[in-house]
Amino acid sequence: MPPHQHAWPADRWNTRPVAAHVLAVARTLTSATRVLDVLTLLRRDGIERYFTINPGSAFADGLDDYLRDLPGITVLDWEDAVRRRFDLAVACAVHASMHRLDARLVVLPHGAGYNRLVTESTGDTVSSAGLSRNELTYHGRVFVDVLGLSHPEQLDRLRISCPEALDVAQVVGDPCFDRMLRSRRSRDGYRAALGAVDGRRLVVVNSTWSEHSLFGRHPDLPQRLVRQLPADEYTVAVVLHPNIWNRHDPEALLDDARRMGLRLIPPHQGWQAALVAADCLIGDHGSVSVYGAALERPTLLVATGAAELDPRSPSYAFGQTAPALDPDGDLLAQLEQALHQDPTGLRPITDRSLAHRGESAQVLRPLLYSFLDGLDEPRDEPVLPPYPKPVPRPGATDRPTAYDVEGKSEGTEVSLRRYPFDPDDHTPRGFHALTDEHPDDALRYTAEVLARTETHAERPATRWLADTAAELPGLAVAVAALGPARHLLRLHTGLLLEARAEPDWDRPDPTLDPLLLGSAVASWLADGGDPTRLPGHGLTIRTGDHHTRVSFSTGPQGLPGGP
Repeated sequence: MPPHQHAWPADRWNTRPVAAHVLAVARTLTSATRVLDVLTLLRRDGIERYFTINPGSAFADGLDDYLRDLPGITVLDWEDAVRRRFDLAVACAVHASMHRLDARLVVLPHGAGYNRLVTESTGDTVSSAGLSRNELTYHGRVFVDVLGLSHPEQLDRLRISCPEALDVAQVVGDPCFDRMLRSRRSRDGYRAALGAVDGRRLVVVNSTWSEHSLFGRHPDLPQRLVRQLPADEYTVAVVLHPNIWNRHDPEALLDDARRMGLRLIPPHQGWQAALVAADCLIGDHGSVSVYGAALERPTLLVATGAAELDPRSPSYAFGQTAPALDPDGDLLAQLEQALHQDPTGLRPITDRSLAHRGESAQVLRPLLYSFLDGLDEPRDEPVLPPYPKPVPRPGATDRPTAYDVEGKSEGTEVSLRRYPFDPDDHTPRGFHALTDEHPDDALRYTAEVLARTETHAERPATRWLADTAAELPGLAVAVAALGPARHLLRLHTGLLLEARAEPDWDRPDPTLDPLLLGSAVASWLADGGDPTRLPGHGLTIRTGDHHTRVSFSTGPQGLPGGP
């Protein structure tokens, strides 16, 4: 081993003095993001932060680019890192080659504890990854200074797999989960960012990696969910393990589903906020499902992962105990049933994965500062910051451009259910409603409703409506958007109406989807509604538990068809 460089010549260029050098060690994107959770406990002033990639993982492609985009952190090549001396190194995945580091090494889990059997790492078929002798020792000596555990249960398994590491093991809780707990006050903002507004429930679908996972077994489940769940009552977001992103192209694989409204969470950030925002979770044996259940979100599993989990681990018990979802059954009915079940039912199992709930910062910060000579721990109470708002990967459209619509009317109330149109699904379901941007020309001639959603359009609304009526004489309703809650309609009779969503003093300023409006009017007319009654009586549009009151007025001078 080459001699270590104990001096840091570059420190002479710093404006503020550097009292400690801390190295974050990553093997994959998952472990990198978990280390970042831990680094939030260290103050920035006086600490120089570095990142390095411990080589050898099959899932390290692109990790260097991600790390170099992080602000305030210097990325070192592995061989450069092992030539330097650090006050502290933190890793959330361990490998025997880390013995080369000249630093006090703290290792933490990169999931909800240590659960998976990975023989390539452990060298055996019985030790959980992260707890094996093959990973924690070099030439028979434990080189880790602190092995952080999320729960005392892991001590029992460590006693079997690597008893010599018991002296350095310490139960520290789970900072990632605790950040989620701290983020609960931001739930409304997270939900809005994921489209869970106007009464919509948020369903989060998550998958770990491998052939035994949800995405490995049922890759079409996200698309079937957005097709089968009413779009005005449910929003679906998908969280895929970073290892899936590393080996595949989820954006391409889920392109059709994204066009139908699916929110795809990027691999580096956002899944924690999505769990906080969720109303229900569909997953597998991965840690994200355990975290969701620990947050008391109703959780359904479509894969248990029994073939790749330590049978003594809480995650194995979780997979065997959590309610199952039949991916080929009625998805809406199963979700609605799950939403009425007691979400605390899995607490006895998740309690075996996550100890010191809400207290990991109080345990970890003093531990980390104990290795930083010359730096006193701050006197304020240690807290983990909430996660930022999730930013889904942008799709081809902000929302679906075509729907199958089912509706029924009672008096002046119209109840609607809209399902994103899927050209490959020929299930008969109501009538078609689409925006002017929808690419399928043939569908235009079978649609009942067409809406122009761009408010700042070249052609005036009345002219566009007249042109559309001439082009598509079979339309029941055409709608031109004039604002977020104001639209112009032309009925098949030629009657022009202006529609406005009425404010509700208990709610924010209303918005009104022009395609939803047109669908409601078309459904009401099909049930025998008299269009001349709309200006005087209006309509209430109901989607699930949400409703919007809409008033109507005739065109200038009261002329049917406008000027």
